[in-house]
Amino acid sequence: MRAPPRSGTGAGAAPRVAALLIALGVFLVDVLSPVEGAVAVLYVVVVLIAARAFSRRGVILTTAGCLALTATAYLVSHGPEETGAPLLRCFVSLAAIGIVTALALRHKDDAAVLAEQAHLLDLTHDAVFVRDAREVITFWNPAAETLYGRTAAEAVGCLAHDLLRTEFPAEKGEILAELHRTGRWEGELVQRVSTGAAITVESRWALQRDAAGAPLAVLETNTDVTERKRTHARLVASERRYRSIFENTQVSILQQDWSAVKADLDRLREEGLHDLAAACAADPGLVARERRRVAIVDVNAATLRMLRAPDRAALLGPRDTLLLDALLPETDQSFPQALAALAAGARSFEGEAQLRALDGTTVPVLFGVSFPADPSDLGCVLVHALDITDRKEAEAALLTVQADLAHAARVATMGELTATMAHEINQPLAAIVTNGEAALRWLKRPAPDLGEATDALGRAVANGKRASEIVARIRGFLKKTSTRHESLALPELIGEAAQLLDRELARHAVTLRIGSEPGLPRVRGDRLQMQQVVINLMVNGIQAMAATRDRARVLTVRTARQEDGQVRVDVTDTGDGIGPEARERIFQPFYTTKPDGMGMGLAICRSTVEAHGGRLWISEAGPGISEAGLGTSEAGPGATFHLLLPAEEPGEGTP
Repeated sequence: MRAPPRSGTGAGAAPRVAALLIALGVFLVDVLSPVEGAVAVLYVVVVLIAARAFSRRGVILTTAGCLALTATAYLVSHGPEETGAPLLRCFVSLAAIGIVTALALRHKDDAAVLAEQAHLLDLTHDAVFVRDAREVITFWNPAAETLYGRTAAEAVGCLAHDLLRTEFPAEKGEILAELHRTGRWEGELVQRVSTGAAITVESRWALQRDAAGAPLAVLETNTDVTERKRTHARLVASERRYRSIFENTQVSILQQDWSAVKADLDRLREEGLHDLAAACAADPGLVARERRRVAIVDVNAATLRMLRAPDRAALLGPRDTLLLDALLPETDQSFPQALAALAAGARSFEGEAQLRALDGTTVPVLFGVSFPADPSDLGCVLVHALDITDRKEAEAALLTVQADLAHAARVATMGELTATMAHEINQPLAAIVTNGEAALRWLKRPAPDLGEATDALGRAVANGKRASEIVARIRGFLKKTSTRHESLALPELIGEAAQLLDRELARHAVTLRIGSEPGLPRVRGDRLQMQQVVINLMVNGIQAMAATRDRARVLTVRTARQEDGQVRVDVTDTGDGIGPEARERIFQPFYTTKPDGMGMGLAICRSTVEAHGGRLWISEAGPGISEAGLGTSEAGPGATFHLLLPAEEPGEGTP
């Protein structure tokens, strides 16, 4: 059932003709009939027909015509002089026509209002239908046709909840009782469309009562929320999965609110602050203020364990206390860097920091901050942190083991150089004895020669100091001490290493050639460790030429400056070289090409060089060194170890 159509001039020609014929018949009867009566009262029939067929203006014009016909018939039948009963009957007819016209116009206005309201129900996107006290559908709007797949003709006259197979959230009697008590009811219903598919609707019922207060009809408005329910269910499932991941992951996750920080950074930008990093460095108070604007919204169980917190309440909320300072020390620069990343519009920031747990212990962490793309979502900034305490301890243990292996390698190297060391020390000791005996002879003469004796004793003292220096150098090389970086001149260090290898060079009949570019920059490093590296490389070169018989055994050490300013040392031998497979593995621990080798020397050398910021690699033999210290033009046999170290920055070596 739809709303009645609005009346107007286009309602049809038949009512107009009927009204015209009735008006003409009434006029003729009123004029020609001898009957004495208020025949003109019949004009109200014409007015009523006009009220249904014509517009408001048409009704008024029709009424005016009827009034005119009534007056004309009176004048024609009785004349203007006659009074009494005929005039009274004329006035009664005119009054009846006027009263009926007024009532018809009012009814027409009410009908227009109802038609407009019914039209609005047709326009709404919600399904609207009306059911009477027996739950029979009496009105069914187009949105209901679209939602349920049934036309108004199919629905009107049917029992509403039988047609839709409604499933109620509670007992139907309880719902009707609330409707009759309050006049309204709202809730969710499950109904069936024409295809049999179930939909969920948000239903609103309004009860209409008659003049006596008895229930008359119910206006039911339904909104399809099926997709909304599915979306909500998916969101609930997603939230459940997120909470499960959030709580059960072994990585610390903190949900933080950075919206206040972003608002303050925007304000500072409007005030002309563009270099936030410089501002943070110049004003520590700025960093402290921004730190306290960060609010921790939520934390997972891994965070509680990492920070030794008893519960979430100990960490949540704005950091207007000293808690954030306890968690992130003022000396840590990760927070100012994260501020700069946020100000630059970065989506994420990663770094390494030292946190302090609530019990005061220090926790090294790798952390990442994920900023949402929409600034309005900065209330949900995720910060994940990974406790790397075990890794740091493993690194420290590895460095300790590496230092132990380096010390063992130094001891092993010195074991091979024992003969050379003895020779180095025996020479100054023999010279001391010789000069001491000479001094005694000069003093035992009948006329002691004090000058010669003084000279002999001076030479003895000098040789004693030389022996002491050799012993100190050997003890320092063997001593297990912590790394101490100092400014080093590589040519000088290579010369000291060469002195320790004099006996080894002589025993293997190896000629040592050392070349160095003038004006080389100094490098920074541990003297003993770098001596070990150079000695190991030179010893490897000497031993690589032990079986060489068909050519001269030459060990070449050249030091030069690279184009990028770094200092490079090349140690080249004339042995048989190293095969491609061995070159790939020669720096691996425990790999050796010597029958009695440990396989640790080159591995330690590479790790030592890399710890100094340098690089160590091997290639086929390159140009040698001429007597003048310049590179020759032809490459020879053997292999070349390349050592590359960064040059010392200006002022770096100044205390």
